[in-house]
Amino acid sequence: MKARLIAVGERAPDWVASGFSEYQKRLSHWLPLELAEVAPGLRGKGRDAARAMSDEGTRVLAALPKQAHVVTLDGRGKPYSSEQLAQRLEAWRQQGRDLAFLIGGPEGHPPEVIAAANESWSLGPLTLPHMLVRLVLAEQLYRACSLLANHPYHRA
Repeated sequence: MKARLIAVGERAPDWVASGFSEYQKRLSHWLPLELAEVAPGLRGKGRDAARAMSDEGTRVLAALPKQAHVVTLDGRGKPYSSEQLAQRLEAWRQQGRDLAFLIGGPEGHPPEVIAAANESWSLGPLTLPHMLVRLVLAEQLYRACSLLANHPYHRA
């Protein structure tokens, strides 16, 4: 099983890219994680935010791996503790499909992306910068994998 993180936005700050890369490396033997960045829609004065969202959605859907189990990152999704996420990851493994995690743009995911998703995951009630969500997602996937492998990384 492999995972792809499809994120709206380009050029993460160095500290995000470095942290993501570190967890990507740690995950490589348990859950290879690929990052696919898609260009954000055009926003600004006189621009339609709904159009920008729709454009992002089209690019996100085009980046989905075939037959992947699709999980949107969304504040309205289901929150998991680290232990619950590990259980969820094990259930995903049992399906035998690759995973795709989706991070939307500033307004979130357009309806067509929500409709394409199999489920939605919330990282909690805080509003996080989307670039930081990449790093938190990678760390939490690593933590879930380490829990499943009885690795000492997670000490609760």
